[in-house]
Amino acid sequence: MTTQTGHTEAIAASRVIGTSVYNTEGTSIGSIEDIMLDKTSNGIMFAVIGFGGFLGIGEKYHAIPWASLDYDEHKGGYIVPFSKEQLKAAPAYSINELAGADGETARDASYDYYKVTPYWH
Repeated sequence: MTTQTGHTEAIAASRVIGTSVYNTEGTSIGSIEDIMLDKTSNGIMFAVIGFGGFLGIGEKYHAIPWASLDYDEHKGGYIVPFSKEQLKAAPAYSINELAGADGETARDASYDYYKVTPYWH
């Protein structure tokens, strides 16, 4: 099965980490730092997008619902359907906070904020 833009559904995590992410205006907002996996459902909870800070200092991490990312071959990165303003106002976490409470706190806040249908329902 393929995504909206014709890409396959399967991809190795090693190919995703480090990939640039762009907002709807085409501005680079950061890159995928990691992905959080839901071990009990075998799904991807969210992509961890890092932006802000310098050399990792002061950087905030955002949990972006995985299904919101769409790969753009011309950009060589993922596009998220969110504006710069939405992303700036989104919940942000330290890397340790993302994994707290089994990742559910960040996951739930992210899916609620971005109005994405939860995959676990």
